[in-house]
Amino acid sequence: MSFSPISRLGFATGFAHGADQLALAALPLVVTLGLGGGPGLVGLLVAVQSAAWLLVSLPAGALIDRSEKRRWMVRAQGLAALCLVAAAAAATLQLVPALGLAVLLGAGGTVAFVLSGFAAVPLLAAPAALPRANARLELARAVATLSAPVLAGVLAKAGQAPLGFALAALCALLAAVLASRLPAMPQSAAERPPLGKAIRDGASFVWRQPYLRAIALCAIVWNMGFFVLMAVFVPYALTHLGLDAAGTGLTLSAYGAGLLLGALAAPRLAGLLKTGTLLAIGPGLSVLAGFALLAGPTPYGALPFAAFFLIGFGPMIWQIGQTSLRQIVTPPDLLGRVGATLQVAVFGVRPLGALLGGWIGAGWGVETAMLLVPAGFALSLLAILASPLRRLGSLEAAVRVSG
Repeated sequence: MSFSPISRLGFATGFAHGADQLALAALPLVVTLGLGGGPGLVGLLVAVQSAAWLLVSLPAGALIDRSEKRRWMVRAQGLAALCLVAAAAAATLQLVPALGLAVLLGAGGTVAFVLSGFAAVPLLAAPAALPRANARLELARAVATLSAPVLAGVLAKAGQAPLGFALAALCALLAAVLASRLPAMPQSAAERPPLGKAIRDGASFVWRQPYLRAIALCAIVWNMGFFVLMAVFVPYALTHLGLDAAGTGLTLSAYGAGLLLGALAAPRLAGLLKTGTLLAIGPGLSVLAGFALLAGPTPYGALPFAAFFLIGFGPMIWQIGQTSLRQIVTPPDLLGRVGATLQVAVFGVRPLGALLGGWIGAGWGVETAMLLVPAGFALSLLAILASPLRRLGSLEAAVRVSG
């Protein structure tokens, strides 16, 4: 059976993201069950792993723009596989510093792969096919996100938590093999400025390009609101929504269901709706969800469940739409740096949102902190409606404006 390049990239993306999510799910289980560590050590090692998205993105984006994309993807996942094998060994031998270094470098391989994949899609798919191509990649990521914690939990229950890292290494290796079967994507012939200037050029382009500036502002404030929600929802649900632990877990699972169905629906909606409308759906549905969460208890927790479904469904449609638009309006030799700039902005604001939610929740109560959730989502919607994106009819129109 032969696969198209986009299908092959989709499978590679699923395995690469699965490797990252397996490592993320296995890490607290290994620390708690195997190393006897408490919340402090868990938090420290999870922070070390997550730091790769901030430390690696900008230099990797600049290097990817001057390199052959397939080679980067293969090497990135090869590095991740080696590091995850090392993480399994470090966990077994209870070598905490080595475990931290291994998961940091392994996550760095995922960062480089993700940025390379974003830059590769416009080279593998025609402009009109970008929404469908990006939907395949996002669907693969959603499946990996839902599956990884289950697999890590099964291994931990069997007393084999470190095997989660070994399984993650196998996923990374499969991603590297699949990426090696992609067609060659020659590097740009554009001038290669020094690394620091190359990074600044990417950030400058995002700020100067009105579509990208609006996307960045929307993503920043939306993620701020979402991570306030993540910081305070569990205590809020248990004390104000009448949910027990099982009901709270079920409600959170609705987010994953929304991601999956959003990825499936996005290509069809992209053919039916204006691009500006498509990009307003995510923050718009999020605003409704945020207010629904303030409504208080409902029978069987139906309203919170629906709210988390919308928070997954709408933003997934937004994610696919804005990714396609970014790929359309960004010159090929800037794709890596543009992706890296937005990635750093989003991952940089996430801990700030969590800290803000926790601080307000501790000082003024979780119900007060929850007011920030619809406020953040509303600001993200305003970032779209107050920009030229509101009037954008199609991706083709974006090409004409950018050109």
